[in-house]
Amino acid sequence: MIDQNKNNEPLDLTYLKDMSGDSAEFIIEMLDLFKAQTPTYVADLGKALADEDWPRASSCAHKIKPTFAYVGREDAKDHMQMMERNARELTNIEGLPGAFQELNAFVAVLYRQLDEAKADLKKRL
Repeated sequence: MIDQNKNNEPLDLTYLKDMSGDSAEFIIEMLDLFKAQTPTYVADLGKALADEDWPRASSCAHKIKPTFAYVGREDAKDHMQMMERNARELTNIEGLPGAFQELNAFVAVLYRQLDEAKADLKKRL
């Protein structure tokens, strides 16, 4: 389950700061890449779920999962872990469409958070 309380907090970019030596330019590139790739990954997951292609759904969730950790949203990473595991193990698959709806709603919030983080980083350039 995605923690709604974190939706109104700034992103924790500690991982990206540590990885980049706190390079604002690099972090901005990573945020842009995340924002460019995520819609495709989410669409692929939605299609896999609609097709009830559980191995593909598990693979799609696995692909998305680490990107949320990079931007400090461990709650979303855990949500993707649950979706990946359920699709792989065929457990609670009836709950996956609802979990996907929660992910879709969250991604819109995350894009706003990414834009806010990027605006703050640009002030450092």
